[in-house]
Amino acid sequence: MTFVRRFDHVGITVADLDAVTAFFVGLGLEADPKMAVEGEFLDTVIGMTAARTEIVMLRPPGGGTTLELSSFTRPDHLPGSPAAPANELGLRNVAFEVHDLHAAVDQAAADGYGLVGGIGEYEGVWRMAYIRGPEGIIVSLAERIEK
Repeated sequence: MTFVRRFDHVGITVADLDAVTAFFVGLGLEADPKMAVEGEFLDTVIGMTAARTEIVMLRPPGGGTTLELSSFTRPDHLPGSPAAPANELGLRNVAFEVHDLHAAVDQAAADGYGLVGGIGEYEGVWRMAYIRGPEGIIVSLAERIEK
């Protein structure tokens, strides 16, 4: 029996919702309006009481799987590992295919976000780079090499 119908979204909890949203919008994602969630539903799902979070959903142009950014106003967020290396256990990166890797890397650098390592090429098929974005989020950007 198959339970999964489709891949819906990935959620990332952040401290500065506006800054992280701006970073992803700068890469080309489209943001839905910010919304607040609180009450019995949230408390039940996350296993906390009196919780409140603000959420922004981001999606690639034309639709597709979304990225959920969430910032808790109650209870206060717990610190993460903003300098975590790529081999630390847990969710390590969120990946996007881009049209122009060098331009995306340059845009991220102009916004103050640098490469984790360098730009690599895989078997003449993909160019890829990891960017360390706000709050230590690693974003993998990949460009298919046209032949």
